[in-house]
Amino acid sequence: MKRMLSIFGFSMGTIVLILASLFSVFAQRDIPVEKLKTKYCTTASAFMPLMGMQVHYRDEGPVTDTTPLVLIHGTSSSLHTWDSLTSILLSNTTSNKRIIRMDMPGFGLTGPSPENAYSFDYFSRFLDSFLNKLQVKSCILAGNSLGGGIAWHYTLAYPDKVKKLILIDATGYPRKNEKGSLGFKIASTPILNNLLLFVTPKALVKKSLETVFYNKSYITEATITRYHDLLLSKGNRRAALSLFQHPLQPNASAIMNINTPTLILWGEQDQLISVANAYLFQKDIKGSVLEIYKSVGHIPMEEAPSLMATSVQRFIK
Repeated sequence: MKRMLSIFGFSMGTIVLILASLFSVFAQRDIPVEKLKTKYCTTASAFMPLMGMQVHYRDEGPVTDTTPLVLIHGTSSSLHTWDSLTSILLSNTTSNKRIIRMDMPGFGLTGPSPENAYSFDYFSRFLDSFLNKLQVKSCILAGNSLGGGIAWHYTLAYPDKVKKLILIDATGYPRKNEKGSLGFKIASTPILNNLLLFVTPKALVKKSLETVFYNKSYITEATITRYHDLLLSKGNRRAALSLFQHPLQPNASAIMNINTPTLILWGEQDQLISVANAYLFQKDIKGSVLEIYKSVGHIPMEEAPSLMATSVQRFIK
């Protein structure tokens, strides 16, 4: 008996030692926001003190435009996802559009919400406070993925403030057995997901992006590094874990109450939110316009920015 316990104790000790060694090799600390600012801020970047956070945002284009285009990114993303689309739209002098985008609470350089109470109601309150501080009384609101869900919930809460709505591969309806990303699956798995607070290898980020993009040539080392760095920004991993442990529940039955002119854009090869959802949005939002992009995945603004720019400009006009 003693011999068995001795063997068992040795085995357990060996396992603990191996796990400790692996942890010491692969564990990654949070990256201080100040360090990331030097890499991911531009001259257009600004920070707004709001609801206990320093909100990273960019407000570009003519300030005389009183109905700017406001862009909301999705889960585990940042305002950088709009870089290519923004560049194309700003270079078009005929549209002459003001464009505002921000890192939402829990993401990018804005970091976690002090309340740690992520919900569509919270994001709507945040967005309204943000726009009020910029003295934006009305806007054209666009959102991708989770950002799309935030956009249409905000439109229902503040219908007089949204002149037009653009939904891009947006959340809204129950899942339909989509493939999903490896990172999201691990983040949704109890116990295992807690490891992501300490071990978040770039290989996992790359594997997840392979589900997000249909055209794999867009998954460059710079793109992988950006997503990885901003995920490791101080507090962001814990915020992401909170979101996956307590997933937001869209009120799909309320979508048919949207009366705002709406453009629905979707990547036909979206593996995270099936293109079938695009037709549900079109059915429920009366008078909405739908455009499907062939050979495009979950984030058309990164994978097909020129196509999106054309769609957005046509809709705005």
